[in-house]
Amino acid sequence: MTPDGRARRAIPRLDGAGSAIAAARHLVDTLAGRAEAHDRSGSFPLADIEDIASAGLLGVMVPTRLGGPGATFADYASVASALGEGNGATALVFNMHASVTGALAQTPDALARALGAPDSYFTRRDEILAGALDGRLYAVAMSERGVGSRLAQVATRYSRVDGGFHIVGAKAFVSGAGHADAYLVAAREAAPTDAHGPVPDAPTAAESPRISYFLVPSGPGLTVQPSWDSLGMRATASHDLLLDVTVGPEALLGGVEGTALLLAQVMPQWLVASYAAVYVGVARAAIAAAVAHTTERGTRRMPAVRARIGRADAAVAAAQLCVAEAARRVDAAPGDRETNRWVFRAKLLAGETAALVASSLLEAAGTSATRRGHPLERLFRDAHCGSLQPATSDVCADWLGLAATGQDPDHAAETPRW
Repeated sequence: MTPDGRARRAIPRLDGAGSAIAAARHLVDTLAGRAEAHDRSGSFPLADIEDIASAGLLGVMVPTRLGGPGATFADYASVASALGEGNGATALVFNMHASVTGALAQTPDALARALGAPDSYFTRRDEILAGALDGRLYAVAMSERGVGSRLAQVATRYSRVDGGFHIVGAKAFVSGAGHADAYLVAAREAAPTDAHGPVPDAPTAAESPRISYFLVPSGPGLTVQPSWDSLGMRATASHDLLLDVTVGPEALLGGVEGTALLLAQVMPQWLVASYAAVYVGVARAAIAAAVAHTTERGTRRMPAVRARIGRADAAVAAAQLCVAEAARRVDAAPGDRETNRWVFRAKLLAGETAALVASSLLEAAGTSATRRGHPLERLFRDAHCGSLQPATSDVCADWLGLAATGQDPDHAAETPRW
């Protein structure tokens, strides 16, 4: 059974990344047909996720040695973009799941060992990936109220206890909350204590933060606090998640503490550019909706309308090429400084392009397209969330500005990126 009480289905195996991309494209119209109802009610798109699972797409990042299609980051981008064209909210839930499986599948063994990963980590990694092949859904619980996704400022604490770790805290914007089988939780090491309180002269977590990732299974100790009633992406069920849970040592991802900040700086693609592909899909959906609306209304022959659609077409094509180049570089040279510049370019361009295109096309369509329930009205709201998701457009632009002026974008900023 799934965390929300549904029976698990038998999941087919995809025979390659090409079949995964084809399966995602096949789902576009189905997801789009349900999007308005989920947006209006703010309900989680269960049927969408079931269709994605039934198509084998939850296992898209699983390597071939485990029976998966072994998708690259570029393959992921194509899948996520297609799903985003159907329903951006559904695609974001898929993105968070793929961020877990993709990071696990694509972190080189040599890097993991250099960070201190024990042999047991590789066994646990493969178990998690095999779970995705069987239809298990993973979510990300990183952001917190007041600090967003800045890892160095998370307040959620963990401490070592007999048999594992005790984690206490509250997470916000957890897409798929209450529906995932497990959650990737970022937590800070708690300050050492003795029977009378903090140990004198011991470095505190605030002075020397050690931030770690845990994959916490759904169950006792996790409480979903309904809180998601947003402007856009309303169907992601991005509720708060309260944690007061003890997990075994196998829950520590990487098998070693304190690697979260380093991984975020070295390989930011799953925290940054993975969102970009979704918003390219949302922008493409806005163009399709505008063409359909102006065709129905007989206004597509108006030069001003055509010009807006033409500009939108060019802008989305440029954003898509930027995302594709970033993905190509991630696959060829992950963690390279120039690769990471393309990662931040892709997120900045995709988020801003989606918002600008959706705004322009809504104006071209006219007042009738602003009514609740119209695809352009929903896409307008969804598109404006792209610049707000991590890394925000301002953070991306500042990172790129530091890099362009010869400074260290990961360490020279007054406010830490992560």
